[in-house]
Amino acid sequence: MSAGDIQESVRSSISRQEYGANSQIDGVRILQLQTFVEDGGTFTELGRLAEGELAGLEEFEVRQVNCSLMAAGAIKAWHLHFNQEDLWFVPPSQSLVVGLWDVRNNSPSAGNTMRFAMGRGRSQLLLIPRGVAHGAANMGGSDAFLFYFVNQQFDAKDPDERRLPYDALGKEFWEIRPG
Repeated sequence: MSAGDIQESVRSSISRQEYGANSQIDGVRILQLQTFVEDGGTFTELGRLAEGELAGLEEFEVRQVNCSLMAAGAIKAWHLHFNQEDLWFVPPSQSLVVGLWDVRNNSPSAGNTMRFAMGRGRSQLLLIPRGVAHGAANMGGSDAFLFYFVNQQFDAKDPDERRLPYDALGKEFWEIRPG
């Protein structure tokens, strides 16, 4: 069967469902983690540390570990850091839609965006380089946790937090896409 076998009146409305990110951003890494399942629940090893280095991401020195609670329906975007890299983890029992936007001038992937779900039964770490705008949306009906490691300690008097409007790429970026 081909598109020519479809009624002409519907042909122009046909689109292809996309699964996964449609572009890449230089320096972004997603590491698959192993979750061990047993009768009483699960166990996920988030990382092994040796002198502040995380196995598999030796260039990332952990300086602080944080936890953010996102209320149902909340969108926390866009923000970026000039000095800090983030390493995100969403528990597999929860779900957040993550958005990344490369706003760095001299990046080979400048202007690229990525949008994907974290959690949803998967155990992953997401490395977000400095200068990549990022955010998350909790489209579920209950609160969700975002755990993250950073390579800079937070300074409330001089935070390395820059903001862009949540709808800088359009409000539809954060909407559930029917399909």
